[in-house]
Amino acid sequence: MQKRNKYTEIEDFLSDESFQLWILSKVDEDNWEEWTLESQQRAKLVEDARLLLLAMKVPDSGLSLSDIHSALQKTWIKIENKENQIDLFKNNNLRFLRKYFLYGVAATLFFCVMSVWFYRNEITSTHEVVTYNELIDTNSEGLVEQTNNSDKPQIITLSDGSSVLLQPNSKLSYPKIFTGNERKVYLSGEGFFEISKNPKKPFYVYANEIVTKVVGTSFRVKAYSDQPNVEVLVRTGKVKVRSNELVSSSEQEVVLLPNQALRFLRSDLVFKKITNITQDEALVKSVGNIEQLSFEFNDIPVSQIFETIEQAYLIDIDYPEEKLKECHLTTSLSDQPLTEKLKIVCRSIGNNTNFEMNGNQISITSEGCN
Repeated sequence: MQKRNKYTEIEDFLSDESFQLWILSKVDEDNWEEWTLESQQRAKLVEDARLLLLAMKVPDSGLSLSDIHSALQKTWIKIENKENQIDLFKNNNLRFLRKYFLYGVAATLFFCVMSVWFYRNEITSTHEVVTYNELIDTNSEGLVEQTNNSDKPQIITLSDGSSVLLQPNSKLSYPKIFTGNERKVYLSGEGFFEISKNPKKPFYVYANEIVTKVVGTSFRVKAYSDQPNVEVLVRTGKVKVRSNELVSSSEQEVVLLPNQALRFLRSDLVFKKITNITQDEALVKSVGNIEQLSFEFNDIPVSQIFETIEQAYLIDIDYPEEKLKECHLTTSLSDQPLTEKLKIVCRSIGNNTNFEMNGNQISITSEGCN
């Protein structure tokens, strides 16, 4: 790296790949920072080069460093050819004009690089990125759209008894009543699904570029439009995940079992199956109460069962505590939608025990245990 001791112009630094790596990626393998501080004059030149390089920096998902380096090299060749034709740059008294000329060239280069980036990332990806609105447009049924603009999850109960715990900044479109031989919903954002079993009528969740198919199970889909990946995590049962026909005609399916997950890389249309979610730090951090709590109860007070449901769904359950304080139940509520959980509990208590749902508020009426 001793050649840098001879650098006297901004373009010397900009054409140095090691310098680019240091400025753009903060990787200082060649001790640029220490070398820069050795001279005040050198530090000023380095700072000018740094600012110019950052001005030309494109988004991380755009061109690689080698692409930028190649473009810069070609530009500097043009500059040198221009220098041979213009005596203006040979006059030391007018060197400041040369600096502004370089900035002009850099601005032009920046425009060109951004144009290439836009082409690669917008034009060429037209058939790879699927939006929520595009998904809805493919459905001829009248759909109901539920949007969660609050700061906590919202419960959505579907006509077949299935339930969806919709996270903040998410929305779900679904028909008022499922008709035909399929049940289809459309998700933007994140939702935890508990599907009512019906082998004759499979359930499909359309989210960005993937489709998740189930018969009866519980799983989470995370598909935000501004994030690079789509994730599916299975809690109970089995799901099948494939690419949406809008982006791929492939019939390849990935089968997921309990405690398995899938990460779909949207930019590359690649599936990454995760057979042990405990080894994936991002997934571990994202697991919610509903995916961790057990719904197997053996001679447990009803009050504790209601508390578990409240923690899982982040809802409030109002019930006659005095009438139910001596009630204990043994039951399994696993792999059941919320409404089915409540039905099972109410039937087990007996004595005209019923429930009513109003958004995230559940009201239980009862005359006590059998």
